[in-house]
Parts: sequence; structure tokens; C-alpha cells
Amino acid sequence: MDFTPLFNPETMAVIGMSMHNDQHPANVILNKNRLRFPVKVFPVNPSGGTYQGEKVYKNIREVPGPVDLAVVAVRADMAPDTLRDCIKSGVKGAVVVSGGFAEVGKANLQEEMVRLAREADFPFLGPNCLGIYNPARADTFFLPPERMVRPEPGGVAVVSQSGGILVDQMIKFADEGIGLSLGISIGNKALIREIHLLDYLAKDEKTNVIGFYIEGFSPGEGRSFAQAARACPKPVIVMKSGKSAEGSRAVSSHTASLAGDYRVFSSILEQAGVVEAKNEFEFVAFCESLGCYKMNITGRVGIVTGSGGHGAMAVDACLAQGLEVPVLGKSLQDGMKGKVNRSIRNIASFANPVDLTGSAVDDDFVHVVEVLSRSDEVDVILILLLPYIPGMSSDLSARLSQVYLKTGKPIVAYIPHVEKYRMFIEGFELNRIPVSHSIEGGVFMVEAMRRYRSC
Repeated sequence: MDFTPLFNPETMAVIGMSMHNDQHPANVILNKNRLRFPVKVFPVNPSGGTYQGEKVYKNIREVPGPVDLAVVAVRADMAPDTLRDCIKSGVKGAVVVSGGFAEVGKANLQEEMVRLAREADFPFLGPNCLGIYNPARADTFFLPPERMVRPEPGGVAVVSQSGGILVDQMIKFADEGIGLSLGISIGNKALIREIHLLDYLAKDEKTNVIGFYIEGFSPGEGRSFAQAARACPKPVIVMKSGKSAEGSRAVSSHTASLAGDYRVFSSILEQAGVVEAKNEFEFVAFCESLGCYKMNITGRVGIVTGSGGHGAMAVDACLAQGLEVPVLGKSLQDGMKGKVNRSIRNIASFANPVDLTGSAVDDDFVHVVEVLSRSDEVDVILILLLPYIPGMSSDLSARLSQVYLKTGKPIVAYIPHVEKYRMFIEGFELNRIPVSHSIEGGVFMVEAMRRYRSC
């Protein structure tokens, strides 16, 4: 199956729009794409007529020219015939946003759509899904545009069984400055499943990292997915729900999925070197970190801070994840001590965390990070920057980025995320150094590199 027209459509037909209700899901999809995206959109309703001055087509067969993507928003009992019409009319793919299928016990309707699609080699997403968000092309989410938060275009693709979870991740991506290449909601995944999308996104030039929110698999499918993820040349991050018996029941009622034995699946992921995020906070941090660094580390962390309290919290967070914060050797400590200003040499601590105190200036941070970056005692540097320290300028993050570009030692930064500190954050982000707004998030970014195993 060719997924390209599905995810990068030039033309779209919205089937099932209302002639009277602008808040109908199909109308929301129609209007937002017509007004905000380059895809050309055609409204379809059996009554025909006009809508906001545009012709409404009675069926997909009347739409002039080729249609790349059909958005199906009709009653469940009408969906198979609608899909049949799309296939006969030469439509290249569909998103079925309608619900009322296997998730409520009506598997026969879903199975009929799958039968039709397989016979015609016709790709469709869903049913019971939001579909596709391509920031450069189209949006099939039936969410009012004024209520959506959209991340900037970027290199992370997210595939989710739950549309709500996907939207939540998009909000968090926007807040963290993580760019999105594609957001894909697959719902009941009757035809197109995670393993198919993994294969497509592995070859997608705009995608550097692939994230999955997974509720369940068919028997044996989880192992096949893990093996495919292991062979993928890009980092693959998985967040799984249905870990408990109660969660498994919730999964089944949501998308009719089989949650399976979580412990077995988690073990398979680990054996395959796939990065598992235990929760949404790890998921966001892992996506940002592996979007910047596709490398594996042993987990020895060098911490540089201007606040002893922040350093102590970072140590606790690292140890809680199983990371190491080794005491640095005397020669390395002496090397750093000899580089900083005399005014802080006797009050700073260089053992690890390296606490330069609130009296440090830009040069102190830069020189210490340069020395650490050339040491083999740590394999990643976690920098805790507090922009309210008097001697720190907004140039510091850009200067520290240059150290990374020279030495290749990965840096992860913590900076409070408020608009006042935007210039500090941008100095790192423009040089592809991940920044977290919490100490724990920064530690998660380090942990992502420890869990990642390139193929």
C-alpha cells in the first residue's frame, strides 16, 4: 500500500458534513483545512447544494479530479458502503473518524471495511480515530482550531491509538519546543497498524524519531513490532498503557485492543533495545533528547550547577533512574579548579556535582564544561542553569553549545521555562541541545540515551 497520498494529500474530500451544523466534526475538519492548510478540500453530503458559497457534492463520485484522501465521518452502518464508493472512485486513502465499530461490539462492520480495503489495496486509518496531523499539509482532527495547540514542524513523529493522548503530547511538545513531523491517531487500527507505520516512518525523510502510544496488540504482534523497531535506523520510543488488570479492561472498551501481559512486552522491548517510556513525562523528554542525540551512553553523569540544592536534587534523580554520578578524580577536579576565577576557587565544589555557586560568571561555566567534555570519567554533562545568577549572561547557552560542537560530548540542560529566559533556552535549542524545564526532565533526557540501542 502507498501511504504517501494518505499522509501528504494534495486533495481531500470530507464525507458526511452537515448542511446546518458548523460544529459537526466533519464541518470542523472541512473548515480548518479550507482556511488554514494548503490541501484542496471538497465537501460531500447526500443533499448536495452549497455550503458557505461552495458547491457540495452528493457523493464522492461527483468530486472532480483525483482525490488523495477521504475523511469519512458518517454513521458506522454507512461506513462500509462509503469506503466502497471511495475505492470505486479512485480515492487513494481514507481516514475513518466515525466510531461505533469493534469498540462497542460491532466488529462485523469493521471487518467488512478491512475486507474491501485489502481486496483493493486501499489504505485507511481507523475507525474511531482523529487521523492525521501534518503541520505542512493537512489536519483531519475534528477539534476546533482555536482550541488546538500546535507544535512547530520538526523531526518527531507520534503514532497513537488514543486521539486524546496524541493531542496531549502535541501540547507538551509545543511547550517544550519539540517539532512534529506527523501526528497519527489510529484508533481501532483495523487495517493500518503500528508495524506498518513504523516501516513508513523509518523511510520518511522528515522524521528523525518515532514515538508510539500503544494500548494493545493482536497475539504475537508485539514481538514482531519489537523486532521491527530494533531494525529501524531511527530511535523508536514506546509508551504502553494497560499495564494493570484494570487498565487492560479500560483499553478493551476504548479501542477493542488486547493489552496482553505488560511485563512480557516490556521485557521484549528491552531485549530489542527499544526505548520504553514509563509515563508521558519520560515520553516527551525521550522524544526531545533522541531528536538531538542518536547515541548510547553508559550513564555516567557530570553535573554542573550554580546552586548546591539543585545539584543535590539532580543526584537523587539520577540515582533513582539507575544512572551514575561518579566522584571525579583529583586531577580532573584540579584541572577545573585551575580554570575558574580566583574569587570562587575556594568556595566552589568540583567533586560532582560541580557547584560553581551563585558567584560564578559565564567563563567559569564554559571552562569547567570544556574540561569535563574532554574527560573520559563522564559520558554526558547535565547543566543546571539558573538565569537569575547575577554573573550569567544570555550568551552563556550559545557558548556552551560551541563546546559540544567541538568535543561531541552530549550536553543536557535544565532552565526554568518562562518567557523571561527564552534567550537562554534558544541558545541551546538552536544548536540542537535538549532543554528541560525540570530537573527530573533533564535526567529523563539523559536516561533516554542510556536506554537507546542503535541497530
